[in-house]
Amino acid sequence: MTEEHAATPSDTADRRLVLLTEGHSEPITAKTATSVLRYGRFPTVAILDSEQAGKTSQQLFGFGDVPVVAKLSEASEANTLMIGIAPPGGKIPASWHSIILEAINAGMDIVSGLHDFLCENQDFVEAAKKSGVNLVDVRKNDEHEVANRLDLREDCLRIHTVGQDCSLGKMLVSIEIARALQAQGQDAKFVATGQTGIMIEGDGCPVDCVVADFVSGAVEKLILAHQHHDMLIVEGQGSLAHPRYSAVTLGILHGCVPHGLILCYEVGRTAVNDMEHIPLKPLADLITIYENTASIMLPSKVIGIAMNSRLLSAEAAEEERERVRQEFGLPVCDVIRHGPEELIDAVLKLHAERSKS
Repeated sequence: MTEEHAATPSDTADRRLVLLTEGHSEPITAKTATSVLRYGRFPTVAILDSEQAGKTSQQLFGFGDVPVVAKLSEASEANTLMIGIAPPGGKIPASWHSIILEAINAGMDIVSGLHDFLCENQDFVEAAKKSGVNLVDVRKNDEHEVANRLDLREDCLRIHTVGQDCSLGKMLVSIEIARALQAQGQDAKFVATGQTGIMIEGDGCPVDCVVADFVSGAVEKLILAHQHHDMLIVEGQGSLAHPRYSAVTLGILHGCVPHGLILCYEVGRTAVNDMEHIPLKPLADLITIYENTASIMLPSKVIGIAMNSRLLSAEAAEEERERVRQEFGLPVCDVIRHGPEELIDAVLKLHAERSKS
């Protein structure tokens, strides 16, 4: 994270958040807000969206009981305004500038994971200097190292989540697997590669804002920094079949050199998100593509499938789960609806196999 102004001693320890989703309070665009609500390190006091005021986070995002307010003054306990959306292109909506300035003038820090940096907006910078608050641009980085494929610890298991599309739960699956392994006493670490994951975990690298030559090097740097753990669960981004984000996907895939892959998909999604004219690749094709592409660097297999069944009934989800199990002969589960146990077993099985070899 980059903080453009000096922080007070209690700044990071005592953050109390209001999540800004004004006009965009739906699960996909507001996936940052949804994930911070579910996994965040700091308490969320309120969600700011005047169009949805009076509702709760449960009604908007299916999680928690955080109130939705129309005005910042209704979230008086908060000391930090966090941008809660991740729109295509990563721009701050123009209509939000007055809200952000109001928050700064009220003495609130601003945390953003967008490509549109707070520190490059002169109005925000000047107001922050006057108020003595912090502008935190999570995506801002100075990565400039290429990958070298040296000193990788082979007894540290590397598992990487990959997807059929963007915005379908790769980060969520990675966190659920890492935390479930930790709960079993395993020495596992979630490796964040995107802005929301960094906000949750407190470390990581925003790889989609790294110069192309250095993406694999930035990911390799993360692996080297955390491979004292027995297992690393590396968050995926985009999809190799995505017309916009495939370059980032490939950079992570080759940078983390995974031993095993977990393929993520959303049941019922048939076209690329926000690009309805482009059909999604079938899972069978993607398994072949991901395994072959990963194996350019190191032999790697898909060891399990994570399904996002949020739009299905429990009965329909079970039918889909069994269908995919039968088609691929792999563990399949929705980590929220079913729990991640089947995928945990697959990870532990691969870890045991590698330990014997």
